[in-house]
Amino acid sequence: MTAQVSSPTTQPMDATQNEVLAEVRNHIGHLTLNRPAGLNAITLDMVRSLQQQLDAWAQDPQVHAVVLRGAGEKAFCAGGDIRSLYDSFKSGDTLHEDFFVEEYALDLAIHHYRKPVLALMDGFVLGGGMGLVQGADLRVVTERSRLAMPEVAIGYFPDVGGSHFLPRTPGELGIYLGVTGVQIRAADALYCGLADWYLDSANLSTLDEQLDHLQWHDTPLKDLQGVLAKLAVQQLPVAPLAALRPAIDHFFALPDVPSMVEQLREVTVADSHEWATATADLLESRSPLAMGVTLEMLRRGRHLSLEQCFALELHLDRQWFERGDLIEGVRALLIDKDKNPRWNPPTLQALDAEHVASFFTGFDQSGS
Repeated sequence: MTAQVSSPTTQPMDATQNEVLAEVRNHIGHLTLNRPAGLNAITLDMVRSLQQQLDAWAQDPQVHAVVLRGAGEKAFCAGGDIRSLYDSFKSGDTLHEDFFVEEYALDLAIHHYRKPVLALMDGFVLGGGMGLVQGADLRVVTERSRLAMPEVAIGYFPDVGGSHFLPRTPGELGIYLGVTGVQIRAADALYCGLADWYLDSANLSTLDEQLDHLQWHDTPLKDLQGVLAKLAVQQLPVAPLAALRPAIDHFFALPDVPSMVEQLREVTVADSHEWATATADLLESRSPLAMGVTLEMLRRGRHLSLEQCFALELHLDRQWFERGDLIEGVRALLIDKDKNPRWNPPTLQALDAEHVASFFTGFDQSGS
């Protein structure tokens, strides 16, 4: 469905479905994830709406660029709607299978989109939200931004292209982010190469205003960069991960997660002890299986193409609902809400390397 060109108000893409809003202003297609009460978590219907609109704008000569954002001030997108995936699996439906296939196709389409995409990463950008923005040409963070691939906390692994973009961050930072699931803020996002520009959230409305009055002169990407250069910066002075980098590069290059925890527990240096202990505690709260598979996936992903990484993630997905810890993680977090997941295996010490390796058996590296 095509949007209203130069419409003064945002139009829902469908009269009965307004979870994705689309409009064109000044040759820019604006897409808004519109589930603010649910932190803009994406559903299969939203994935399909986004894909449909992006496909239409790709063919529309009147649309020069796309801006992607989330409604409200709390989140760009807090990930996929995992409750719907849980319900689908439990009821014997196929929605949980269709979701990943179509979500990954959408993420890949953004990576290869023929027109520049500007992503406004205001608020939480978690999991599936990261998948939507990491293929964008211009990724903007604010002081409210909280980025993470927190899947190991619910017994899953960092997907949506995480096997490609995480291991391509400097040193072992991506391994650290994927295996721990920790959140980072704007300065660290820029330092890791997971964002390009920092803009105060108070200036988001000014950015919109300038985009609405942008005079198109050069290539669309350069024109957009020119607008950002007047309002935003590409570096912030203090990135906490920069100070932690030597420790992260050491511990997260170790052969496996149990070795990481063991050595973190042995740190006695005063200025590192608190971080090391907190990190070890965090790792011991996560799904051992999810962390083991995540570590192997990210290390493989370093040597795979983008398409191969998505194919690897789908290969894991097809096994994970039956063999992984996701269903138990969702039960503990969202269903029974006891926040006491019974992981299988329950401890890192019980994690078997051959069991982890079995998830990768039969993966066709050609991506077919």
